[in-house]
Amino acid sequence: MILLLDTQVAIWAAQDSPRLSGPARALLIDPGNEVVVSAVSLWEIAIKFASGKLPFSPAMAMAAFRASGYRSLAMTEAHAGMVANLPEVDDHKDPFDRMLVAQALAESMRLVTADTKLARYPVGCIEPV
Repeated sequence: MILLLDTQVAIWAAQDSPRLSGPARALLIDPGNEVVVSAVSLWEIAIKFASGKLPFSPAMAMAAFRASGYRSLAMTEAHAGMVANLPEVDDHKDPFDRMLVAQALAESMRLVTADTKLARYPVGCIEPV
């Protein structure tokens, strides 16, 4: 299975946070799964780091993701175009999340997210907690 981590889950994984459940950890280390982190998440990490909301720099994040064997996923024109086809979810407008949903759909990946709002999109979600 190919797993796309949302930004929060990617940070938890990189920091070995206790917020990740045992089953979620098992999915991430299962050699039968490919774990992917999007450039969209690195962009979000960079913005949060620059604003002082996150003590975890993009360079630190990338080093942790590489050390864990996670594959990086660039944002493509196809991904950006897919966002226009996503349904509107009333109380969810986060552009980072919408792009991650679009990438998961375009690449046939399961999205690992703790954000229950993302389950309202037509994408397979796995809760990490």
